[in-house]
Amino acid sequence: MVHWVFEKLAEQSLNLMGWKLDNHWPQDLAQCVMIAAPHTSNWDALYARLALKALGVNVRLTIKDSYMKLPFGPFVRAMGGIGIDRSPKAEGEQRLSMVEVMTNLFKEHAKLVMLVTPEGTRSKQEQWKTGFYHVALNAGVPIALAYMDYEKKKTGVGKIVYPTGDYEKDMAEIMQFYAQISPKFPEDFSVDRRYYSAE
Repeated sequence: MVHWVFEKLAEQSLNLMGWKLDNHWPQDLAQCVMIAAPHTSNWDALYARLALKALGVNVRLTIKDSYMKLPFGPFVRAMGGIGIDRSPKAEGEQRLSMVEVMTNLFKEHAKLVMLVTPEGTRSKQEQWKTGFYHVALNAGVPIALAYMDYEKKKTGVGKIVYPTGDYEKDMAEIMQFYAQISPKFPEDFSVDRRYYSAE
């Protein structure tokens, strides 16, 4: 009941600000990697948070394990932080890659929506960080495409992509979706040009 109230309050808040909620979120989806884009303004985080709360989606964010300790730990956990430790577990072992660590998290958590911002920064990037794709493929989970479209004043989850293993094709599908989205500052946004052509 409490969750339902907060979800309705979040949706009403978006409506009061003139935003519409896009709900392509499958209610039975327990695990996925979620992209949040475009990311050109601090306002993006507010609208994204409200939209995901309205959809009843609890996202998690990876952060260094050291930040999970006092005094920051309780606050970081409340914000959805999940600690990661890439150090070798035994002497002589290699340090785990970020993709390996994030893939393992899906084995450890039956319910996990991992939020990623593949642009990496609010400035224009014509090449995205694509580790999210390999995490989703290795973990056997879909990729949810969350967005904020300032021209249409629409936000939420617009599409669910199931990785096929055909990297070029799947990335092109993701870029095609985001190429249609209007960010707050268009001059600061680009899809990954390696996988998208406007022609």
